[in-house]
Amino acid sequence: MAQQMWAGRSKKALNSRVNDFNSSISFDRRMYEVDIKGSIAHATMLGEAGIIEKSEAEKIVENLKIILADIESGALEIDMEAEDIHMFVEAVLTERIGETGKRLHTARSRNDQVALDIRMYLIGEIDNVLDLTKKLIAEIADKAGKNKDTVMPGYTHLQHAQPVTFAHYILAYAQMFMRDCERLSDVKKRTNVMPLGSCALAATTYPIDRHMVCELLGFDRVTENSMDGVSDRDFVIELASALSILMMHLSRFSEEVILWCSSEYAFAELDDAFSTGSSIMPQKKNPDIAELVRGKTGRVYGDLMTLLTMMKGLSLAYNKDMQEDKEAIFDALDNTEICIELFTSMLNTLTLNKDKMLESARHGFLNATDCADYLVRKGMAFRDAYKITGGLVALCIDKKTSLDELPLEDYKQFTPLFEEDVYESLDLVRCVNERKVYGGPAKESVERQIAGVEAFLNA
Repeated sequence: MAQQMWAGRSKKALNSRVNDFNSSISFDRRMYEVDIKGSIAHATMLGEAGIIEKSEAEKIVENLKIILADIESGALEIDMEAEDIHMFVEAVLTERIGETGKRLHTARSRNDQVALDIRMYLIGEIDNVLDLTKKLIAEIADKAGKNKDTVMPGYTHLQHAQPVTFAHYILAYAQMFMRDCERLSDVKKRTNVMPLGSCALAATTYPIDRHMVCELLGFDRVTENSMDGVSDRDFVIELASALSILMMHLSRFSEEVILWCSSEYAFAELDDAFSTGSSIMPQKKNPDIAELVRGKTGRVYGDLMTLLTMMKGLSLAYNKDMQEDKEAIFDALDNTEICIELFTSMLNTLTLNKDKMLESARHGFLNATDCADYLVRKGMAFRDAYKITGGLVALCIDKKTSLDELPLEDYKQFTPLFEEDVYESLDLVRCVNERKVYGGPAKESVERQIAGVEAFLNA
């Protein structure tokens, strides 16, 4: 077993089970690159500030770069017996360059080193999630552009409500994902703060230059309070929250796809590459990707609750409980990223049954509001027009017909205001395209929405 770097105080070796329980190398090893880059910046600063000899700092930096290259090439394997990635890197450095390697940790604690690493790592992951989400938004915009005239039912309470287009329908999700991007970008601002120099909790007596390290690592600013610097995990919780909201949107969209692909709806069909079959029913084509996205949403929610619960009772400053932040946020990131990636590919290959969509829209009285609006344009008060239209719908149900197929004489039984032009007002395509209000489903409005999405992606 590798010797613990803090073993000087202890008279006994750590119990092997306790060592396993205490260790974080199994999950924090993924931070090796940011850990080494942080150490390079720290060593550079130590040399420039005269805290260690400049030649020693240069030797440390040179060998840290070699260690990074060796890990990436596979020449150096991460020791799973090490307590964590920070101790592993330092142990390898000391083994290679001797006493000089031990000077790296001057004016630094693992507390602020861990805080630095997780911030650097999450900044990169936020950028990755943003990139994946923008690809999904672009796919939605592309799909919308091809379906500006594809009429389908719009729903409230899962009941037929009013006609819309497929473009308008899915552009609602583009808006959700655009807000997700804004949330992620906002989280990144509070993550992009440099904590190194906080040390264990009370900074250091060495004349370190925190702003130099901040500049070397590309952070926006440094933390203002050393105790907050090592104990703050708000940015981790914020990220988990933003990911949870993103996954909620993805789960809602998945539910739409599942419904559309059901035999009852038959609005769409999944590509064979993104669906599975049954072990017993040969006819089945299951929307497993969409269903797994729904399921994994609960898992990401669980990661958020883990982080909130972990932090809720901690006094200042660092506590070992905070080691639990990494597994939770890494799990949330891993699941969110794979869900966005696969959902985007699934959406790209989704085939629409446009005739079935239009046929469904024709048999749910989606043009009832337009019928009432027709009477309003003729001078009738909306409440009276609403009541008359309700009576017409009831009559259609009794006659097993639709508003656009009901004879004009039936209309006139309710009010002589109805004329032959009522059928023009009830045409579903016209019903959609008359809704020209900003944000509505009319073709010109949808084109404006698509242009807005594209402007967002290009900004």
